[in-house]
Amino acid sequence: MDSYLIQVNGPGDHAPLLDVHLKTNGNSMSLGKVKGRKPRWAVRASEMSKKTFNPVRAIVDSMKVEPNPKKAMISLSLGDPTVFGNLPTNDEVTRAVKEVLDSGRYNGYAPSVGYQSCREAVAAYYNCPEAPLEAQDIILTSGCSQAIELALAVLANPGQNILVPRPGFSLYKTLALSMGIEVKLYNLLPEKSWEIDLKHLESLVDEKTACLIVNNPSNPCGSVFSKSHLQKILAVASRQCIPILADEIYGDMVFADCKYEPIATLSTNVPILSCGGLAKRWLVPGWRMGWILIHDRRDIFGNEIRDGLLRLSQRILGPCTIVQGALERILHQTPPEFYHNTLSILKSNADLCYAALSAIPGLQPVRPAGAMYLMVEIEMEHFPEFENDVEFTERLISEQSVFCLPATCFEYPNFFRVVITVPEEMILEACSRIQEFCEMHYQGAEGAQDLECDK
Repeated sequence: MDSYLIQVNGPGDHAPLLDVHLKTNGNSMSLGKVKGRKPRWAVRASEMSKKTFNPVRAIVDSMKVEPNPKKAMISLSLGDPTVFGNLPTNDEVTRAVKEVLDSGRYNGYAPSVGYQSCREAVAAYYNCPEAPLEAQDIILTSGCSQAIELALAVLANPGQNILVPRPGFSLYKTLALSMGIEVKLYNLLPEKSWEIDLKHLESLVDEKTACLIVNNPSNPCGSVFSKSHLQKILAVASRQCIPILADEIYGDMVFADCKYEPIATLSTNVPILSCGGLAKRWLVPGWRMGWILIHDRRDIFGNEIRDGLLRLSQRILGPCTIVQGALERILHQTPPEFYHNTLSILKSNADLCYAALSAIPGLQPVRPAGAMYLMVEIEMEHFPEFENDVEFTERLISEQSVFCLPATCFEYPNFFRVVITVPEEMILEACSRIQEFCEMHYQGAEGAQDLECDK
């Protein structure tokens, strides 16, 4: 039998070089001198992180402008209804969480898809004959944004594409691109209260299309689709055999003269993953409680999509257990007048804002029907000193200390978005300043032409 001997030459224990020999039956074979590896740092960001891009942050962070120091800042940019304290959540909601916290019974891990009793509570809240739900159809998530992420991840592979509204919530693109999923933008029509351009939508479908995202009520538009329009959307999805990811975080947040229809209640065969949560309707976005409702009456998703969602949910082991423990009480015991009062404030603010901005030459607001926003068109030909909506909103900040998001953030240039959750007096003051700004820079057709000639 061969014997092996490794000889290490060098003085003491700190020889800088190794001289290695293998001896086989007395025959020595030298492997030569091997220098020791010199460690060095080589830490690089992952490809996924490099592909992650938030257009809102990219645009806003690049707006290097200072507000007018003579005027207090009014921010109409952030879709957080809690910022100004004028829209607190209901006392019943707060008490529910306090009692759960005091009980000490919800400090441990829950199942990654949520406690069974909490899933039952969500199913009971949304269940209806047109779209029945059971606990097994519910996945609880860390906010609606994680619900959207899980839904995208389970429906689409890298190299496939998804259909996304334009203008639309920027997170869809941020998530998709980070996963290697292509985004195809379908148009919404401002002249039709932001209905979908159905012909354009259907023209984008190809063999790699994995799902259609439908956001109703809409961020950033504040629009609410009619029953007949939703049926036409479902007809396209049915013809093309494309599942729908329904972002319904603003569900039921519609004004009194409008009716909200969950898209799943109108579907006879199109499978739908509906994403929602507590953030907006209950005015607690920081509590990070969301859900996915699985609507699959024809068993098109089958076990594969359900199992995929279960596995994906195990990546972060579920949402906050304290809020889960309070969920049944929040859903079923929040008094109806709380919702009514919130919507009354939003409707009043929307009406005030729409009326004020409609009276300003060069602006064309689109009347909202729900959610927390309205979109305003800038007739750029009357503001020729500005290249685009980003420059317009930058100057609005620096001159009037009013911050509205340029709609380039939502892939829709030459509009801006107004958040209508701020107190009424701030809405009125902001609109007054916007009017002053526009009057300062507005050029009639003749003046705009002269300015163009001077350039």
